[in-house]
Amino acid sequence: MSSTSNWSDLVARAVSGVAMVAVGLGAIVAGGLWFAALIAVVCGVMIWELVRMLHPAAHSAALQLGFAGGAAVLAALYLPGGLALPLLLAPVMAGIALLKHNRALYLVFAAMIVLASFGMGKLRGDWGMEWLLWLVVTVVVTDVLGYFAGRFIGGPKFWPRVSPKKTWSGTVAGWIGAGIVGGICMIVLGANVQIIGVSVAVSMASQIGDISESAVKRKMGVKDSSNLIPGHGGLMDRFDGMLGAALFVLIAGQLIAFPPGIG
Repeated sequence: MSSTSNWSDLVARAVSGVAMVAVGLGAIVAGGLWFAALIAVVCGVMIWELVRMLHPAAHSAALQLGFAGGAAVLAALYLPGGLALPLLLAPVMAGIALLKHNRALYLVFAAMIVLASFGMGKLRGDWGMEWLLWLVVTVVVTDVLGYFAGRFIGGPKFWPRVSPKKTWSGTVAGWIGAGIVGGICMIVLGANVQIIGVSVAVSMASQIGDISESAVKRKMGVKDSSNLIPGHGGLMDRFDGMLGAALFVLIAGQLIAFPPGIG
C-alpha cells in the first residue's frame, strides 16, 4: 500500500478534475462556437504558461503570444485550411522576435499547442462529438489508470531523471485501458478492430506529450507550468497528454482511413 503522502493531493485533484470534465463535456456537447472558444482559451493559456516557463521575465511577451495564439486558433477554425495554416503559425514565429531565451523550445512546443488545438476543433466539426469523446476518454483513461496503477503496483520507474513518479506499471496500464476503450468503440461506434490499435497508439502519444512537458519543466527547474488549477498545476500540466494525442490523430488521419471501418 502506498504511503499517505502519495494521496495528499487526491481531493484537490479530484475536485478540480470534476470541474474541468464538466466544463469540457458541456463545450463538447454544445459544439460550434462554444467548443471553439474553449479551445482558443485553453490554447492561449498554455502558450502563456509555456512562455512563463521558458522566459520568466517576459511577462508582456507571454500575454501577447498567448492572446495571439488563442485568437489565431479561433479564427483558423472558421477559415479554409490553406488560409488557416499560416495564421496558426504566425504566433509561433513571433516568438523569435519577442523572446530572448529558449526560442527553439518555444517554437517546437508552441507549434504543437496551436496545431493540436486546431486539430481538436476540426475533429469535433468533421468527425462529430462521438469521436472527440473517444479521444478525450482514451487520454483520460490513460492518465487515470497510470496514476492509480503507479501507486498501487509501483515497480520500475519509466524515466526517473525526467519524471520520477511515473512507473512502467502505470504506463502499461494506460495502454491496456486505451485498448479497452477501443474495444468499446468497436461495439458502440461500429469501428473495426483497427480502432484498438489506434487507441493504444493514441495512449502512447499522450504519454509522449506528458513526458515531453516533464522534460521541459525539469530543464527549467519548475514543478508545474503554473498554479492555476489546484492539485494539477497549470493547464499545460493537465493537457500535455491531450496535446500529444490530438497532434498524433491529426497526423495519423492523413496516413490511414479514419475512423477505421466507418464510412
